[in-house]
Amino acid sequence: MNFAEPTRDSQPFPLFLEWYAAYQETGPAYPDAMTLATVGRDGQPSARTVLLKSMEQDAFHFFTNYESRKASDLDNNPRAALLFFWPSVGRQVRVEGPASRVTTAESDKYFATRPRESQLSAYCSPQSRVIARADLLALRAEAERRFAGQPVPRPSHWGGYTVAPRAFEFWINDETRLHRRYAYTLDGSQWRFDELGP
Repeated sequence: MNFAEPTRDSQPFPLFLEWYAAYQETGPAYPDAMTLATVGRDGQPSARTVLLKSMEQDAFHFFTNYESRKASDLDNNPRAALLFFWPSVGRQVRVEGPASRVTTAESDKYFATRPRESQLSAYCSPQSRVIARADLLALRAEAERRFAGQPVPRPSHWGGYTVAPRAFEFWINDETRLHRRYAYTLDGSQWRFDELGP
């Protein structure tokens, strides 16, 4: 396990990839788990754990129901914060940046790779809305009958988001409580590096 040290000469996205790979080597149950924080139209913040699905071209991708609370928040206030917390190795990474929907083709491509059970759930779940468990199970049974023996198409209300980092913070635990914090903030096309107090 080798975690590179943040420095003024480091680029934050490659540094994140190195840390993420080192953390994966420790065999955690959910290495792709991240906290996603959003703010609604009313100014109320909300946070939940979602799964990171890919990282491409300096962007983080996750997928969700477009009728969910998180999607409503992002559609009205397209800024997000991500938190990767890895307590077993004394590390965390914070990421902030604008969020936008991925293309229909990208959503179709990823949806096709999901297990059938996940596809059916995405198709029938009225995410974030009030529903009795019995009614949800009835919707699931209906979806199973409807798509019996055929592929489950991606529902139009389900797809991905991309978060384009504009700020990173790398945090390293210190037993003396003088934790180490290193911030990278995008300034034009360059990343500014700062050390922060714990």
